[in-house]
Amino acid sequence: MTVAVLGSGPVGQTAALLLARWGVPVVLVDEHEVRDPVGSKAICQQRDTLDVWASLGAGCLAEEGLTWTTARTFHRDTELFSLDLPDGGSALPPFVNLSQARVEEVLDELIAAQPLIDVRRGHRVTGLAQGACVEIHCETADGPRRIEADYAIAATGARGDVVRRALGQHLDGVSFRDLFLICDIRADLPGWAAERRFYFDPPWNPGRQVLIHPCPGSQFRIDWQVPEDYDLTAEETGGALDERIRAILGDRPYEVVWRSVYRFHTRLVERMRVGRVLLAGDCAHLVAPFGARGLNSGVADAENAAWKLAWVLRGHAGEELLESYHAERHAAAVENAEVTTATMDFLVPQDEARRIHRTKVLAGGVHAEVDSGRLAEPFWYADSPLTTPDPGRPFAGRPPRGTLPPPGPGVLLPDVTVVPGGRLRDLARQGFLLLTTPGVDAGGVRSVEIPVGGALGARPGEAWLVRPDAYVAAVLDRPAPDDVTAAVRRGMSSHQG
Repeated sequence: MTVAVLGSGPVGQTAALLLARWGVPVVLVDEHEVRDPVGSKAICQQRDTLDVWASLGAGCLAEEGLTWTTARTFHRDTELFSLDLPDGGSALPPFVNLSQARVEEVLDELIAAQPLIDVRRGHRVTGLAQGACVEIHCETADGPRRIEADYAIAATGARGDVVRRALGQHLDGVSFRDLFLICDIRADLPGWAAERRFYFDPPWNPGRQVLIHPCPGSQFRIDWQVPEDYDLTAEETGGALDERIRAILGDRPYEVVWRSVYRFHTRLVERMRVGRVLLAGDCAHLVAPFGARGLNSGVADAENAAWKLAWVLRGHAGEELLESYHAERHAAAVENAEVTTATMDFLVPQDEARRIHRTKVLAGGVHAEVDSGRLAEPFWYADSPLTTPDPGRPFAGRPPRGTLPPPGPGVLLPDVTVVPGGRLRDLARQGFLLLTTPGVDAGGVRSVEIPVGGALGARPGEAWLVRPDAYVAAVLDRPAPDDVTAAVRRGMSSHQG
């Protein structure tokens, strides 16, 4: 009863830790002997991602990260508007900016202390085959190695072509022509530590965009949109990079901690479950980073995959439960692609009509029409085969930007506390949980009583069934024990009915 996790970036690390928490032995495979400890990479970790990590013992990530509270948007040299972000009433911040390197360091410490996780570094995956198990073929410094596991999670990232080819999958989609230059800068910028700044067409990067994010330790992440023929080495050698930075910072000391050039993509695999292998994170989907939907959606992949694999391996559910992983997480990937593509179409118009539209919007300065990215949010599984619909709570579709759908079937449980049991999400992550209003019989299912109304808006006589990933599977009105049993069965099977 073993799961191989291929790739030990944050998505693979999270998957391994979640599986181990469910009591599943894990072989964590990575091609690198050691980590690269430098570079911000994925920096914006959303509240529900922090929640998952806190449940694993990594609550320090929320404490160490920096949360900016003001979003400033500029057009050329004029500030269009600024928005102050509410905290949402949770014990966790709405998001933090924290380098991916620090996230990996903390998760590695947890993995090292977990006896159920066997880490195999320096193992480059060269092939994969499936039958009664998954066979992973690797090349190491000591020669070829073969690893067998009951199932595998492929979190090998955007460059995981070997694994995707073995599964008959391809990252289909588009790549944007322009490049983006990232620089992590350490500097003293009074007043900037609580602000995110977005510049459309600034005088010092005409015709393109610049995004500035504050990070811990007096560091700032700056992203410049640059032409497709941009040459970082030539710009560094000739002094143009210093000029580019000083156009923003002015005449003050600074240090370049890390720099890189990358291209934006919108690409998805056709299938996120292929037999005994589940694809997760950038191995399955690539989106532009505006809105921070890459790493955050990958962590959601990991949690979705982990509990379902654990339930199948424990014999609680049949293998068909794994098909719901594809149904739910591929739909989330499509949603992320649609949202980020709309942002990229606004940032980099692909035709004259879109350029004219953007010019009018920016000239008008109406912030509701300016698209600089919709922050990552939990996806909703309203159409999942595991969700029992509630006619009294129909899902209204994608909610307005900056808001979440109201609680109901298919929606992540709100982050609320109950007495004396603690946070509802923590209770849910111990297995299926029934939330009952006064007078409702739980029918032998693990349960906790909730008040009528409250954060869920529960009605008299209702029972709310919550999955092990804290998503609402069903809302039942005055249920008999058989109704609860049927909802639990549906919550563990991709077969409807």
